[in-house]
Order: sequence, then C-alpha cells, then structure tokens
Amino acid sequence: MIIYKRIADIQKRLMDAGAQGLSTGFVPTMGALHSGHISLIAKAKKDTDIVVCSIFVNPMQFNDPEDFEKYPVTIDADIYLLEKAGCTILFLPAVEEIYPEGLKKNVQFKVGFIETILDGKYRPGHFQGVCQVVHRLLEIITPRKIYLGQKDFQQCMVIKKMAAIYFPLLEIIICPTVREISGLAMSSRNKRLTATQKQQASEIFKTLLFIKKHIRPGFLNNLLQTALQNLQAKGFRVDYIAIANAHNLQLLDTWDGKEKTVALIAAFLDEVRLIDNMMISE
Repeated sequence: MIIYKRIADIQKRLMDAGAQGLSTGFVPTMGALHSGHISLIAKAKKDTDIVVCSIFVNPMQFNDPEDFEKYPVTIDADIYLLEKAGCTILFLPAVEEIYPEGLKKNVQFKVGFIETILDGKYRPGHFQGVCQVVHRLLEIITPRKIYLGQKDFQQCMVIKKMAAIYFPLLEIIICPTVREISGLAMSSRNKRLTATQKQQASEIFKTLLFIKKHIRPGFLNNLLQTALQNLQAKGFRVDYIAIANAHNLQLLDTWDGKEKTVALIAAFLDEVRLIDNMMISE
C-alpha cells in the first residue's frame, strides 16, 4: 500500500492507472477503522483493480466542536488494518489540502428535505458538510465506484442525491452493516465506550428487532412510543426513533403493510451518540 498526502501525487498515480484501463474503487472514511470499513475494502477489491481509502476527519460536518475534538484518531492501527486488507492506496490529506481556501461552504448542495429530518434536524449543517468533503474527494479520486456502509443510511441517501447531480456516472455501492456479536453496529465512536457500555449499547439493536417483530399495518405511534420508552428505561437519551419509506426517507405515521420501510434510531449513551437502522419490511 502506498500512502499519499498531496493531491497532485495521488492524481498522477490514478491518471497513470486510468491510462492503463484500470478501474478505481473508493472507500471514504474518517479513520478509527473497524471491521465494517474493512468489509468495504474487501468488496472494492472484488469489484475494481485499484482500491483507494481516504482517512480525513472532516471538520465541516461536526456541528459540535467538542465532538470533533473527541473523535478517535488511530492512524497507526488504521494503516496496519488497511495493509492487511490489501488496500492499494491510502489518501491521508491535511485539512489545508482538502480546503485550501479555508473552512467555508462555498456551494449549497441541493439534497432536498432529507437534510432537514432525523440527523439533519439534530445536527444542523451536518449533511452539507458531508456533501462538501465527499464532493471534494470525488473530484480528486474520480473513482468508478464508491463504497458506503448502510449503518449511515441517511448519509448514504444524501450522497446519492449529491452524486446524481455532480457525478452521474459514479456507481454507489451500499454494503450491509457489520455488527459485533451483541448486535451493536460497528462504529468508530464505539472506541469511546467501555466494555460495559458496549453491552448496554446493544439495546439499540434489540429495539430495532422489537420494531421489526411488532410492526403491523396501521398507525405506528404506539409502536414507536413503546420502543422509545424501552430505550429510555435502559439509560439512553434518545434523539429520535422513526420509521420511514426506505426509498425516499419520508417519515411514516401509518403503514399500509406493503411499503418498504426502514427503522432508524439515534440515541446518546452518556456522551456518545450512536446511530443504527434496520430494514423492517422488504
């Protein structure tokens, strides 16, 4: 694996690869890598000739500066995992390389109502920051395919909307959420949890299973309220528990028994904010 820190250097390498007819798969990350990220690398390796992983903790998508400061940085361990997984290139840029004109949002990305609900409601400006950095990285890497994890369901939909406008030929591959034995969705933020907290955090997964098991056609408020009370009783401070159309993320108060739906949760365990989701009707 070769590590590049400068845009000019990685672009030269990728232009040479493109001239040879080699395809590129791209896995954008913020580091603190885990098995979920490595599953994306493995999928990209199967599909493409060159796998590029980026590690860049994007300050533009943190509406809470304290959250940005506490985001785990484990670069040595990350490099080891990527080398072991057979990643071709690691792009490891500084903030100044990605944002040479400073941290300002010059472009307003039109992604519609999905940036105003759920995580967009509780983290204002977050998805514009995501669009800023992903757009910038896609301009630099120019991959054929990008690989994203389903755990960040809403983020995947936002990136799809942005890419449809600016990168219409890009293929977006959404890969299944990788979970720990307890059911807890793997996340970089899990590194901030103690072993006891990790076990407690698996209640989010159990709540999603509860919703999947008990959903029935008709009004959904009672089901969602019961799920909320269950999580609160386990010590969580809940931002949201919602059921939405899996295709467009329209929030649902009722279900016709046919519409493909997804359940989504965001909740704090002490100071750590965790998100998860599950398809609850196929």
